[in-house]
Amino acid sequence: MFLIPGFVNGVARPLRSIYVECYRPMLFAIRNASNESSISNRKGFVVKLDVNKYSPKEITVKTIDNTIIIEGRHEEKLDEHGFVSRHFVRRYVLPKSVQIEAVSSTLSSDGILTVSAPEVPNEKEKERVIPVITTGKEDSDSNKTHSTS
Repeated sequence: MFLIPGFVNGVARPLRSIYVECYRPMLFAIRNASNESSISNRKGFVVKLDVNKYSPKEITVKTIDNTIIIEGRHEEKLDEHGFVSRHFVRRYVLPKSVQIEAVSSTLSSDGILTVSAPEVPNEKEKERVIPVITTGKEDSDSNKTHSTS
């Protein structure tokens, strides 16, 4: 009878260490997912950040040369665990294929900040019709009327 608790502890201890090694890092990552960002470069440049802990006035987005700098800061606030202050800075180097002057940012109601820059239009795809302008004397044949009798 006294051997059973020792046996159970002997079996449970390795199982517990497997749980700690495998699942705890995933749970920690899920809890801290609010700092996640995703970047897309298919049609220009797009980055999405979860900034639900910040109000719009606490977030700044700016460009310096070919980089985008996103900063969020708020002073001490009361949350469920006590007082907390937060600050983050993210910096992204823009690809040369995007229009830096056209960078825009939007903040969704659920706290997702999307910063995007469109791709520079490809010069080969632009088509422009060039008018033909005549110079010199007018063609005298074009002004004559032909009569048939």
